[in-house]
Formats: sequence, C-alpha cells, structure tokens
Amino acid sequence: MGADPMREQLAHLLSRGSPRAPERDSLEAWGRAVGAVLPRPVVITLEGDLGAGKTTLARALCAGIGVADLDAVTSPTFSLVQQYPAPDGPVVHVDLYRLRSDAELEALGWDELVATAPVLLVEWPERASHTLPADTIGITLSHDPDNTTRRHLHVTSPLAR
Repeated sequence: MGADPMREQLAHLLSRGSPRAPERDSLEAWGRAVGAVLPRPVVITLEGDLGAGKTTLARALCAGIGVADLDAVTSPTFSLVQQYPAPDGPVVHVDLYRLRSDAELEALGWDELVATAPVLLVEWPERASHTLPADTIGITLSHDPDNTTRRHLHVTSPLAR
C-alpha cells in the first residue's frame, strides 16, 4: 500500500513548498493549500509579533479547511477561544497572549481543547509550550526588515521532510 497522498502533499507544503518570504497573497495561497490537506486532529501554533500575519494566516488555513464564514475568523485576543464550523468538525482558534499562569491555562480548559479539537490553531503558544503535543505544526512569522509587504515564514513539523 502506497503513502497517503494528502499526507505527502502536506509534508511537501510544510517543507520545500512553504514560501520563505511571502507577500500577503502568496502567504494566503499557501495557508489555503495547507488547510485543505490537514489531518484531523491537528494542532498548529502561530507565532510572531503583533501584526506579523498570524490572523491572516489563520483565516487562510480556515478557508482551506472549509470554514464558510471567514469574516468570523478574527484574533481571539479578548474572547481567548473562538470556534468556526467546518465540514469535518470545528476549528478552534485560541489566543493565549493574555494568560499569565498554568492555572489560567487550566481554567481555559486547555487539556480538553488539545484532546478534542479536530483543528486547534494557537496564537502565542509559548504560554503553553510545555503542554503541546509532539506532533504540533509550528509556524513562525516575522516582519521582513527590508520589505514591509513581506514576512519571513519558518515551519517546524515532524511531517516536514
């Protein structure tokens, strides 16, 4: 039996297929392509400074996953947790920026979210780095100091080749 083609496509997108310094359009196209081939369950962390493009990428991932109401995909900075209906189960989008302790993480129901969300997108994951699954896909975005329309993209994943 051959390899799973969707898993192979995801592995390619996460490694050689990921743009290293994308402008917004190519970042969004890449995010939609990744979202379309994500396995379930999956945890994806989105790291980067304010304005680096984490929510833009989250929206693109959600588009690929099949979330119909993309206008609902916003940074959950104040609500902490948002859910977006999708054909294969909800996307749970978490922003941990305001959390300051493990007790606050526990009060959020973090362990249950990690265990049950079909797709879990986590902004500011360093607040929970000690509790993330080993197969988490990590995506870091940073500003390109030489071109304000570009971002640097770095992906870490056990799936990347």
